[in-house]
Amino acid sequence: MKELLLGNEAVARGLYEAGVRVVSSYPGTPSTEITEAAATHDEIFCEWAPNEKVAMEVASGASFGGARSFCGMKHVGLNVAADPLFTMSYIGVNAGMVIGVADDPGMHSSQNEQDSRNYAIAAKLPMLEPSDSSECRDFTKLAYRLSEQFDTPVLLRLSTRVSHSRSIVELEDREERPLLPYHKDPSKNVMLPVFATKKHAVVEKRTVALAEWAETAEINRVEDNGSDVGVIAAGSVYTYAREALGDTVSYLKLGMVNPLPERLIRDFASRVKKLYVIEELDDVLETFCRKIGVPVIGKDVFPRCGEFSQSVIRRCVLGEEPETMQVQQPIPGRPPVMCCGCPHRGVFYTLKKLGVYVSGDIGCYTLGATAPLSAMDASICMGASVSSLHGFNKAIGAEAEKKSVAVIGDSTFIHSGITGLIDIAYNKSNSVVMVLDNSITGMTGHQQNPTTGYTIKGDPTSAVNLEALCHAVGIARVRVVDPYNLKETEQAVREELEADGPSVIICRRPCALLKYVKHNPPLTIDRDRCIGCKRCLGIGCPAISIHGNKAEIDATQCVGCGVCEGLCPKQAIGAKEAAK
Repeated sequence: MKELLLGNEAVARGLYEAGVRVVSSYPGTPSTEITEAAATHDEIFCEWAPNEKVAMEVASGASFGGARSFCGMKHVGLNVAADPLFTMSYIGVNAGMVIGVADDPGMHSSQNEQDSRNYAIAAKLPMLEPSDSSECRDFTKLAYRLSEQFDTPVLLRLSTRVSHSRSIVELEDREERPLLPYHKDPSKNVMLPVFATKKHAVVEKRTVALAEWAETAEINRVEDNGSDVGVIAAGSVYTYAREALGDTVSYLKLGMVNPLPERLIRDFASRVKKLYVIEELDDVLETFCRKIGVPVIGKDVFPRCGEFSQSVIRRCVLGEEPETMQVQQPIPGRPPVMCCGCPHRGVFYTLKKLGVYVSGDIGCYTLGATAPLSAMDASICMGASVSSLHGFNKAIGAEAEKKSVAVIGDSTFIHSGITGLIDIAYNKSNSVVMVLDNSITGMTGHQQNPTTGYTIKGDPTSAVNLEALCHAVGIARVRVVDPYNLKETEQAVREELEADGPSVIICRRPCALLKYVKHNPPLTIDRDRCIGCKRCLGIGCPAISIHGNKAEIDATQCVGCGVCEGLCPKQAIGAKEAAK
């Protein structure tokens, strides 16, 4: 049977067919759907872990226990999981272990453009890179065979385009695999220096053996079209090149991007007079080619930043510019905005009104940095809002403490904000942390987390009590507000900024897009009262616009949250009945 699958769904299918038993991940676009799709198979235990480090450690433990395991994450998640990643390279596996990492060239939903191939090189781990959904399934299954053959975790590198595009996948049956026996062996699994020193040499020998395997592996193939021009590429870039250049060039399509096959590359280079290395982001393949003395054309003509396309390759190789169409009127920009009824909107409106410094974090609420709210001053990575606020206040002192807050979502707080809050309590920081609790992991598409009370499959489970947790780590002042209530939210922020000692304000209101949330009827504008002052536009709600110098509310978008009502100096906003 054949199906049209997303790349991520195809990876999940590969997990199922390979007999994987345990999957632990943290949601992160563009990798999220791998674990969601895997969770549809009852044969696989799937979970959302609090963060990527925990997910990789869970997968490691499952491998020790004799079960094939998987953990998935996006590229910045691999930063969080780097600590166990490097040590698991030394330890190896019992049953196969695969780490899926999805890079995001073009930063469609990310704070940086890092290239995960650098992790494979640094950790001395094999990395496979599929170019379509069929290869996603095939390479996933191959990764487990390599993992067990060479006693190593294997990295499976995806990209936004491969993860979120569809192609045909031929389905196969699941390979039921018994648990492998566990044998106590501290010299293999306990990385004390005396054992780790010897394991480093083992890893170096393994890398040589994997490079030799890569020389004749079917996933590294030459497509000889009799051309004097050659292209070396992998992943989605290979597909772009095929579509842009067709059979006018010959190709070396690499399925394993670490370690690389030296003899195969040399042999391919000897067949052509001009050799291009086409790769997004870093010059990993190009650097290797130059290192072994193979002259190539690479980043001297191809961009180092951003996502590639067929047009980019045609322009860089053939000098062809894509056809464009002139538009009479400029197309207005459509920046991302918080949804209608988003509980974060009132929080950022309040913070902007108070003129405080806002240490931000990663999530839907990062949109609080954009106009017209423009209320966020900094955002680094998951959990950094809390720790960064502590450093900001310690650097400046009392002057900053009365005019600064941190904002962080409930899922992100569990991911890596708790340790920052412990730092605040332990080191006596007079800081205010606002946990924006929307009862879900919102930015990646409504995944459960340890605060929601439900597992990935929707089964009831224990839920972290944020108030009790904050008290337990040493925060005496903890209060809960409704972010739809602007007066209550503003009063809480003012009082906690004036208070001595650290405090936490939990802004609790579920995401407006959750299916169980019941909305009020849409609000309307009394046009006789409206004076066109545009104050209602200050909250940046997409349901509100100006027509004929009067405000209007789009009834198809408005969810009746009421945040805008208190902004109107003429009380022109209200429920339909009241407006009449």
